[in-house]
Amino acid sequence: MTKELDEVHAEFYAAFEAGDLDRMAAVWADGAFAAGVSCVHPGWPMLRGRDEVLRSWALIMANTTYIQFVLTGVETDVYGDHAVVTCEENVLTADDENEDGFLAGGSIVATKVFVRDGGEWRLLLHHGSPVLNSAEEE
Repeated sequence: MTKELDEVHAEFYAAFEAGDLDRMAAVWADGAFAAGVSCVHPGWPMLRGRDEVLRSWALIMANTTYIQFVLTGVETDVYGDHAVVTCEENVLTADDENEDGFLAGGSIVATKVFVRDGGEWRLLLHHGSPVLNSAEEE
């Protein structure tokens, strides 16, 4: 049961890294769940509704030249047709437009709620919150 859930969770990150909006859209819930789809990108307000959430991904992907995720602390809890996945996203980004190829990193704590619809797991809610590193805390 969690194998399929793990695959959809991994596909979320693969779609983001590839900048593939069609793949990202396939991960998110639709149909009866479309109105309840919600997303909080780090530093953004709550986005609600499948269309609004997918517009945000289109904007992010159009403005991201490179991104890579290394996930740590992945925990999965399944409750019937709902599941909660938490993890830390260790992120590397780069800017191809900068001649130095600017590279930045950071950590985000992410919570995702998945729903099983028609036997397939789909993402209903994603909430990412930045984690301050020790240099930022001082």
